[in-house]
Amino acid sequence: MINQEEFFKKITSHAKEYGFVFQSSEIYDGLSAVYDYGQNGVELKNNIRAYWWKAMVQQHENIVGLDSAIFMHPTIWKASGHVDAFNDPLIDNKDSKKRYRADVLVEDHMAKIEDKIAKEVEKAAKRFGEAFDEQQFVATNARVLEYRQQVDSIRSRFFGSLEKNDLDDIKKLIEELGIVCPVSGSRNWTEVRQFNLMFSTQMGSTVEGASEIFLRPETAQGIFVNYLNVQKTGRMKIPFGIAQTGKAFRNEIVARQFIFRMREFEQMEMQFFVKPGEELEWFEYWKQERLRWHLSLGIPSAKYRFHDHDKLAHYANAAADIEFEFPFGFKELEGIHSRTDFDLGAHQKYSGKKLQYFDPELNENYVPYVVETSIGLDRMFLAVLSHAYAEEKLEDGSERVVLKLPAVLAPYKVAVLPLMKKDGLPEKAREIMDILKQDFMCHYEEKDAIGKRYRRHDAIGTPYCVTVDHQSLEDNTVTIRDRDSMLQERVAIDQLQGIIIAKIRK
Repeated sequence: MINQEEFFKKITSHAKEYGFVFQSSEIYDGLSAVYDYGQNGVELKNNIRAYWWKAMVQQHENIVGLDSAIFMHPTIWKASGHVDAFNDPLIDNKDSKKRYRADVLVEDHMAKIEDKIAKEVEKAAKRFGEAFDEQQFVATNARVLEYRQQVDSIRSRFFGSLEKNDLDDIKKLIEELGIVCPVSGSRNWTEVRQFNLMFSTQMGSTVEGASEIFLRPETAQGIFVNYLNVQKTGRMKIPFGIAQTGKAFRNEIVARQFIFRMREFEQMEMQFFVKPGEELEWFEYWKQERLRWHLSLGIPSAKYRFHDHDKLAHYANAAADIEFEFPFGFKELEGIHSRTDFDLGAHQKYSGKKLQYFDPELNENYVPYVVETSIGLDRMFLAVLSHAYAEEKLEDGSERVVLKLPAVLAPYKVAVLPLMKKDGLPEKAREIMDILKQDFMCHYEEKDAIGKRYRRHDAIGTPYCVTVDHQSLEDNTVTIRDRDSMLQERVAIDQLQGIIIAKIRK
C-alpha cells in the first residue's frame, strides 16, 4: 500500500502533468510558495468558487455579495490589529538552516500523541468488537488518559506562553518535548522571535511623497468597512450577510505542502451580522450549515472533523475549524468564528464614523455582532483534488489514473470524440459540440485511438465522453460513457443535453 507522502507526490505531479497547477515563474526556476493555475485548474477553481457562491448568496435571500479592493487605507490594518498582532513565532534549526513556525512544531507534536490515542482506540475496537464502548474506553483507559493529560498540559502551557508573548518559554517547551528538525534530526534551535506576515508596498507618484500601504492579508476587512454602504443601499435587515471571494497575501516564511500554504492565495468569506446576544446561536447554525455544504459534494463525512479552538483570537468569543484529512493529515480547511463587535467597533473608533444599526423592533441603535465563515479556495481545491485522485486496476489487467471529481466541479463536463478523423465523423461531432457548448464546458478531441482519449479524460476528471461513430450518421445516436463506471449507453443526440444536466445535478 502506498504511503501518504508518496501519494501526495503523485497528486502534485498529476496536477502539473494534466494542466491543473504550475509553479509560478517556472522558466526562471520558480518563485517559492507561489503557484499558477493551468487550463484545467482554473476551471476547477472557478467551479468551486461558483458552487460556494451559489450556496452562500444565491440560496440565501439575506446574503449579498461584494468585491472590495486589495489596496486599503493603512489605518484599517491598525484598527483590525494586524499591524500589532499579526505575527508568527519563528524558530530556526542551526544545522539544517531551515526555519519553522514554533506553533506548527508544537501542534505537530501534539498531533502525534493524538494519533497514539486513535491507535489505542482502534486496537480496543478490534479486541472487543460490537461490545466496544468508545466513550467509556477513552474516559477510563489509563494509557489514553495519560496521553490526553500530556496533550492538555502542552496545549495549556504553549497557548499561555503565546498569550504572554513569552518566547523564551516556547523555546524551552520545544526543547523539553525533544522536538527535532524534520530535515537535520537535530535539536539545535535558535531563539524564537515574532515575524509580521503582511506585505507592504508604496503608493504615490514619487518616492518622497509615497506612503506605506499593505496588501490585504484577509478579505474580511473589506466587508467590515463597507458594512454601512451595503446595509443602507441594500436596505438590509439584521440578520444579514455579506460574502466575498478574492486574493489575500501573507509573507509566509514557512510555506509548504504545495498549495496548502501559499503567499498569494484566495479566500471565500462571509460575514453574518447579528443582534448582540444571538451570536453563539448563529455560530452553531453556521458550523452545521458549512459542514452540510462540504458533505453535499459527496466526500465522506469521515474525511471531516470539527476542531474547537482552545486559544481564541483577540476578536472572538467562539471559534471552530472544519478540518479535512489531507494526505499529510487533518488540517484546517474552513474557519467559523464569532467575532463579536470587535471589527465594527474598532473601525468606528479609528474612523470616527458611526457603524451602528437601527433596530426598528427594539427602537434602538447598536453595533452588530458578526459570525464569520472563511474558507481557503486553494485549500478546498487541494482537498477536492486529493480525494478525487485514484489509481485503478481494471478487469483486463490494465491500469488507469482517474480523477473522480464531483461532476458539478469537473473542468469539462463532456468530451466530444469522433471515432475516426474521416467519413464525416468529425463534422457530425462538431455539430454536437456546437450544441453542447452552449450549456457546458466541453472538450473536442480527435487525436489518438479512442481508448487513449478516454484515459486522458479520466485523468482530468471529465464525467462523460460522447463518441460519434458511423451509426451516428445513420440514426442520430451516440454513445455516452460514464467516467466512474466506464459503462456506455446509446442515446439519441437530441436527448444529450437533458441526460447530461440530470447526471450533473445528481
